[in-house]
Amino acid sequence: MSNQSKIPVAVLGATGAVGQRFIQLLNNHPFFEIVALTASDRSEGKTYAEAAHWILDTDIPDAVRNMVLLPTNTTALNAQAFQYAFSALPNENAKDVEPAFAAAGVLVFSNASYYRMSKDVPLVIPEVNVDHLGLLKHQQKARGWSGGIICNTNCTVSGPAMSLRPLYDAFGVKRVFSVSMQAVSGAGYPGVPSLDIIDNVLPFIKNEEEKLNQEARKLLGTLKDDHIEDAELAISAHCNRVSIIDSHMVTMSVELETPATPEECARVMREYRRKELIGLPSAPAQAIVVRDEADRPQPRRDRMTGNGMSCIVGRVRAEPLFGNTGVKFITLAHNTIRGAAGGSILNAEALQI
Repeated sequence: MSNQSKIPVAVLGATGAVGQRFIQLLNNHPFFEIVALTASDRSEGKTYAEAAHWILDTDIPDAVRNMVLLPTNTTALNAQAFQYAFSALPNENAKDVEPAFAAAGVLVFSNASYYRMSKDVPLVIPEVNVDHLGLLKHQQKARGWSGGIICNTNCTVSGPAMSLRPLYDAFGVKRVFSVSMQAVSGAGYPGVPSLDIIDNVLPFIKNEEEKLNQEARKLLGTLKDDHIEDAELAISAHCNRVSIIDSHMVTMSVELETPATPEECARVMREYRRKELIGLPSAPAQAIVVRDEADRPQPRRDRMTGNGMSCIVGRVRAEPLFGNTGVKFITLAHNTIRGAAGGSILNAEALQI
């Protein structure tokens, strides 16, 4: 696709941690071209290089280095100049800004949680529920929008939901008990104070346990015309912040509806594919990578599997608490790629199929 035929896009909230991931992943993207960046009042009017405290390992892309940051509103920002907006806005800003852009004809791919559970807003991980993108047309009709809002999930939910999809389809799932070990980058920048997290574990992350429960049930649910019928499974979650930079690990104890061995569970996860996504730039060749080693996955070694877009599963074994319908394992997913910017970009790519 030439630059002339690429879809013009904006990044809203471009200077933060997720905004930086958007810029990194959209640089030289075959489908999309960044034409506008927005930031807070204190940064608008500055070039991106002047305003952004860049925290990623790669350099700021030359294409955006001297791009002037604009205010995050439809009045100052010509919404007709771009078709898609990738939103890294916090909830308090997303509440009003994202609907305003949707009403102006822009498709907003949101990382905020504000609209995830709205009845007419698709909450999508393409490998899990790409068909839920069909909800967009009902949203547009109901709200009178030519644009729309499509959300990706909370970063902690991505690994568990991806691993549960093939199990849910093959055997059914009744109950899940999970414990998360979440990276500090999930709190944004500057995030968790060093004196709180170094040599420590924080056993509470506000609203995180509720999101895992609610969002997983919507993701695994069924599209019924103008709404999603949530999956009928119970999820009990404990969420913890740990002292690693990137990637969230979640231990999973799963009660299936029908008996299955750990080997059968590992096989259906390893073989799981969504044929519709094959060939999309951000889609990993293998959505779920099952490791056989006793000590994997590990954040430092496995977070960039599939360019950071794969769900890595390890330690698949029997869960004796649930008898012959029990299996337990560990998931790992890169929280700012799979669980944030990369997930939103894949959602946008999926609209092209």
